[in-house]
Amino acid sequence: MSEKAKFLSRSLLCLITLSVFLLVLSSFSLVQFPCTHFIPRSVFKLILVNSTSFFLKPKAKTELVKLPLFPPTDTNLSMRFGSLSCPNSNVGASRCHREKTCGRRNQGLRKLKVFMYDLPPEFHFGLLGWKGNKNQTWPSVDSHSRIPSYPGGLNLQHSVEYWLTLDLLASNNPKVGTAVRVQNSSQADIVFVPFFSSLSYNRHSKLHGKEKVSVNKMLQTKLVRFLMARDEWKRFGGKDHLIVAHHPNSMLYARKKLGSAMFVLADFGRYPVEIANLGKDIIAPYKHVVRTIPIGESAQFDHRPILMHFQGAIYRKDGGAIRQELYYLLKDEKDVHFTFGTYRGNGIRKAAQGMASSKFCLNIAGDTPSSNRLFDAIASRCVPVIISDEIELPFEDVLDYSEFCVFVRASDAVRKGYLLDLLHGIDRYQWTKLWERLKEIAPHFEYSYPSQPSDAVAMVWEAVLRKTSSVQFKRHRESRFARSEALLKRV
Repeated sequence: MSEKAKFLSRSLLCLITLSVFLLVLSSFSLVQFPCTHFIPRSVFKLILVNSTSFFLKPKAKTELVKLPLFPPTDTNLSMRFGSLSCPNSNVGASRCHREKTCGRRNQGLRKLKVFMYDLPPEFHFGLLGWKGNKNQTWPSVDSHSRIPSYPGGLNLQHSVEYWLTLDLLASNNPKVGTAVRVQNSSQADIVFVPFFSSLSYNRHSKLHGKEKVSVNKMLQTKLVRFLMARDEWKRFGGKDHLIVAHHPNSMLYARKKLGSAMFVLADFGRYPVEIANLGKDIIAPYKHVVRTIPIGESAQFDHRPILMHFQGAIYRKDGGAIRQELYYLLKDEKDVHFTFGTYRGNGIRKAAQGMASSKFCLNIAGDTPSSNRLFDAIASRCVPVIISDEIELPFEDVLDYSEFCVFVRASDAVRKGYLLDLLHGIDRYQWTKLWERLKEIAPHFEYSYPSQPSDAVAMVWEAVLRKTSSVQFKRHRESRFARSEALLKRV
């Protein structure tokens, strides 16, 4: 072999050796230092999407490594075994939201700009008995003692409209809230309609005395008339309006005429799809009625003697018929509390005690797919078992409920022994992982005033903000020609 050939052969060997060394070094840095590696981010994403060979350790003790309660699928293996949390990366998005380390939270969340109608008090705080001075529309929110209180008991569970309105009234404080109230509707992302529709239904849907029309129906009729006359509504046909109708029977008379607006709902159980759907509407959590158990007081696995807990109405219609079937299957089982109960009298206190002493709390479909029981369970730090095939869950685009809940299909739940075998099969370690994650996400379901970062009020506003991009998209498409035609008329 000539000297030239030998030189080329040695050079090629050195080049191959160097390439292999750099590849190994890059692979090592990929695993150990995911945000600073030699492989381009585009290639890096392809590797994670198309390969299941990266089994990375969780970053912290509280990270949930999902256990095989249900068979894993290839599409979520990277999430099950720990994803990489790099800024500006779509990989590990749910973990970014959980740890608040990247995305919008890291850059400073843009506040939602909201224009709120100054409706007369009869639509909002007047329903709470508040009477202001002449020409006074809103109560002062500077002091808690001056804010009208919302009625307790079951009324409280649908009080979403109350907390959102208070948050907007206090939004002049730059340190408070995720939304800010603007005075010019043209500057707003969304137009808020401050009608306490759930309270109106709960308190004023029945006829009294010589009334021929209930106060609830009368207010809805007046609201429709008011909105249809507003330029803000006419501008986009109400598509940029936000209406809270959390009680499933609220806005019963007006919902069809106002169906183009964005609704804040508990579920879609009593709505036709053309009026309410996930494409435009928001699912908000119920306000739990049991006491929130402080994290330090929450009992661990061995100190919860009850395996599963359910207390509520057993004989329901529609999808809730499953409650009756489960009652006869479980009522005599050891370590199971499955009884009829109400929130009247000491019902709330007894329910709270039972949930706090149970490993699992059943959330079973009733007259509608959702119920407050799920959020009572979260407040009680009791791992929810969701048996409701049609349920829609709040903030599910950013929260993975399978990290802190157990889901059971209704058809499986009514099979004899299935539910008991499933829950008995979840050991202390598996349950503790669900419980730890449950405690982490619990603040997302707490309504408060003033609102706190990432509480239920902030989460609802953030969900609205995420929806506004699609609203704006539709708005821009529909106005493609209108603006140009308006220009031509001026010529």
